Parts: sequence; C-alpha cells; structure tokens
Amino acid sequence: MPFPILYEDDDLIAVNKPAGILVHRSKASSTRETAMLQLLRDQLGLRVFAVHRLDRATSGVILFAKNSEEAGRLSRQFQERSSDKRYEAIVRGWPKAMRIDYPLVRLDNGQSQEAQSELEILKTVTLPYPSDRYPESRYAWVSLKPETGRRHQLRRHMKHIHHPIIGDTAYGHGVHNRIFRDELHCERLLLHSAELSFVDRQGEQKMIKAPHAEAFQKIIKLFETN
Repeated sequence: MPFPILYEDDDLIAVNKPAGILVHRSKASSTRETAMLQLLRDQLGLRVFAVHRLDRATSGVILFAKNSEEAGRLSRQFQERSSDKRYEAIVRGWPKAMRIDYPLVRLDNGQSQEAQSELEILKTVTLPYPSDRYPESRYAWVSLKPETGRRHQLRRHMKHIHHPIIGDTAYGHGVHNRIFRDELHCERLLLHSAELSFVDRQGEQKMIKAPHAEAFQKIIKLFETN
C-alpha cells in the first residue's frame, strides 16, 4: 500500500508511517529488509532524504526532504530543538501530568545525556481485566512532547516513572502487554507521532498532523465509551 501523504511541496513531503517498518536500514537490520526510504522513493519516483527518525514500532507523521540542501536545513531545526513533536501513547496506570527530567545513557557508548519530556493526560480508563493482585487494570491515554531527541527517549522515560507504554517489548510490562494482545487483540506498540511542526524554506510555520491507524483508534474508543 502507498504511504498516506499528509503534506507535500517542492522541497519536502510528510507521510503517515505505519507501525512495524524501518525508516532506513541500519547495522542492526537485515540488508534484505525494505525500508521506508526505498519504498517512498519508488512511490514518488524520486530520491528522498530522511530528516528525522521514528522507531520501527512507532507510527505517525515523519518528514522527508526532496534534496540534500533541504534535508540539512530541516535536520538542523531538529538538532537545535526549534521544531516541535507531539506523540500520543497508551500507558499503564494513571500518571500525573509532569515534566520528566531524567538523563539517559546512550545505548552505543554508555555516555549519560540530559533528557526531558513533557507528559499530559488526555483520558483515563479502568478495564475489567485482572493484573497482578488487582481485579481491574487502569490505563491512560497521554500526550508526550520530547524536549530532547534521545534514542527511545519517550519509551525509557515512561518506564522510569513506572507507567510504561503498552506493547513495548523492550521497556514495557509483560502482564499488560498480554492483556492488550489476548483480550483486545492489539499487538503493536501504542506510540504514535501525532503532530510535527517546523519552519519551511519560506519562513512559514507548518503543523502536520497524522491520524491514528485503525488498531490505535479501536483502543482510543475504549477511553471514549468507558
């Protein structure tokens, strides 16, 4: 299936990335695995450059440039934190709105780096599925804004405050992942890049929004009907 195009002009294109696909190949991935860069190139019939990353398991808006000059300009915005990203996630428990300021160790060399994320609560729900010693389970639909861009930052920050993201096999909680898999038939990581804002080459502020995929929408309905 072609990637849904959210925005396009002469310099760049934003698409809605599905969960489960790499943005581009890495040393850790198979050389035979097709990544978004190759698929989007074939879809558009032109070469594109990744401006930023999303984890394989994360869905949502992602930006590509159509030339190396624009790729460099936009990449600097992300590095200088002059662009904004907002994610949505489903997490275990009912956290409080807060600013998470917790350094993260780099996964490649062990160096500690400052990392900050903003957490807001959109809605909460109690579902009739037992977990651990509790007869029911609490979950929250949250909004997350990373102020820094560390690898797996939001996933690691939510683990740090003991409210891991549902479906996270690396930093999550197995009991709750199984509830969503077995009871709700949802096996994906429930983390979505919902909004991305940046300044285009003409100096105009752009805001791109990505709708949730069907699997994520079904989970959100639980918060709206319970």
